[in-house]
Amino acid sequence: MLKQTRLTILLSLNAVAILIAGIIIASAIGLTSGSQFRVVDERSDDVDETIEDVALIDPVEDVFEAITQNTSNISNDTTSGNAINYAASVMSASSFDTGTVPNGQLWNADSVTIYQTANIDLCVNDSVGNLGDMYWQTSNPAVIAGFYSSARTKLGYSAERCRFPKILNTGSTTITAGTYDGSKRDTLTVNVIAPPINEWKQQVLSLVNAERAKVGLPALAWGDTCASGAQVRAEESMSRYEHVRPDGSSWDTVCKPTNGGVAGENLAAGNAAVSPETVVQTWMGSPTHRANILSDKFTKMAVGFVFDPNSQYKTYWSQFFSTY
Repeated sequence: MLKQTRLTILLSLNAVAILIAGIIIASAIGLTSGSQFRVVDERSDDVDETIEDVALIDPVEDVFEAITQNTSNISNDTTSGNAINYAASVMSASSFDTGTVPNGQLWNADSVTIYQTANIDLCVNDSVGNLGDMYWQTSNPAVIAGFYSSARTKLGYSAERCRFPKILNTGSTTITAGTYDGSKRDTLTVNVIAPPINEWKQQVLSLVNAERAKVGLPALAWGDTCASGAQVRAEESMSRYEHVRPDGSSWDTVCKPTNGGVAGENLAAGNAAVSPETVVQTWMGSPTHRANILSDKFTKMAVGFVFDPNSQYKTYWSQFFSTY
């Protein structure tokens, strides 16, 4: 079941008033001569759209038993409730921007590289105070079209200091941000690259094993047998986000055992699943999904991942746990 949360974004300042205020401020601080100080032009880059989140669906764990060489599904344990407890501070919002910055600037870095999945929000350095209202602009809207006027606070980002970029393509753009009173202004080159799909799948396995090690459980091996099935399930969740395949059959038909065994599935999609770190923290923040990750029944896990910037939720993940 999908659960959508809508975040209404309001543009609070009139563009003409902003432009006039910028001219007055620039004149007052003596920046109108020589190099021009543009506080803001006719627009800020606040995107007047909604940010959609999708809730986790209940995980499943199926137990299989071989009977006269036929596989029979003898139990299906699906827990109820779709509530998700989002983990805060999944990734440091200013991980590219540590330390202090010179007076009047916002970052101490000249550039940052982010993934096309928008794996981080762009944030002002924590050492900068008295921000007030800010504008954010992009020089290449074909790469980053603009910024949602808030941040993904459910992932631990500050709505005051951070903006969620609307990424369209890979490439580079220069971000200009500043305060409307003209006291702070800075630029940052943002390089957007495609996510490394196969590497991220292995990272999810490593992060899951790190969580299992915390509670004394053995590490899971990569599930070669069901690796292609896990990828199929991630692809199928784009059109049917539930533990039922698009043709109406059960999720486990992508990789059924022939000699008995145990299997389980976790799915995730959307803004809380934009990197290996965020998706594992999201699953770990849900007791039912956490139970699959920390189950002592499983010995293997395969991961499926799809990134499609033209789809509704863009990122789609599956975990296929098994003993075969």
